[in-house]
Amino acid sequence: MTTTTAAVTGVHEQHRPVPGIPLGRVVRVELRKMFNTRSGFWLMASLVIVGVLATVGTILFAPDDQLTHNTFAAAIGFPMTIVLPIIAILSITGEWSQRTGLTTFTLVPHRGRVLLAKTVSSVLVGVGAMLVALVVGVVGNVVGTAITGTDLVWDLSAAQFGTIVIGSLLCLLTGTMLGMLLRSSPAALVTYFVMTLVLPTLFGILATNQPDFVDVQPWVDAELARSFLFEGPPQGEQWAQVAVTAVLWLVLPALVGLRAVLRSEVK
Repeated sequence: MTTTTAAVTGVHEQHRPVPGIPLGRVVRVELRKMFNTRSGFWLMASLVIVGVLATVGTILFAPDDQLTHNTFAAAIGFPMTIVLPIIAILSITGEWSQRTGLTTFTLVPHRGRVLLAKTVSSVLVGVGAMLVALVVGVVGNVVGTAITGTDLVWDLSAAQFGTIVIGSLLCLLTGTMLGMLLRSSPAALVTYFVMTLVLPTLFGILATNQPDFVDVQPWVDAELARSFLFEGPPQGEQWAQVAVTAVLWLVLPALVGLRAVLRSEVK
């Protein structure tokens, strides 16, 4: 009787569902993976380094009457919009370029959960970087005006800072999208710089030579639409242009990339 009971208990234990790994734990692991290598550490440190360098450069070269909080925020935010997408790209493509994907997706078989954790961890890093930029901008504004003897000007509103964060996160998520779509660090990085440097130039040339394209450009040029977020809170139609370009250049390719990741063979 005891043997039969033990056998039945063993069968029930074998069929007992194993609890999945909580998303919070996967996010913590992905955050740790961003920092626990030498290259990852210095890539994260570069966010602070470029912020400090941008602040020093603004103090040294900006005209005295332009030493305002908004000026420092813009100077710090520009290089971060370049570094943050790189962080997001490497977070995704590292599983393929470093051949760790087989281990990762074996430990967490639900690839969508892994991608969500990578996206959340990248967003957390991005928001943290923006807060650091805000603090560095405050310090730069105080120090810069003290050195030049000009008045303190706090012209960065909460609404404007919020739109800057949104614009930076759109840049970051573009890196996430390219990582899923291409799953190759060099290809994703090159494509990102083509999208942010080459395409806007082509759109500008087209708008110069085709006057009818001027009205269409804000609806298809993601960089132009995102610039509304950095120049101040967008007004009316500009919000619609930001949304349309985000769907066109971010959401739709991300869905294609997500489908490819979920269906591709991991080696």
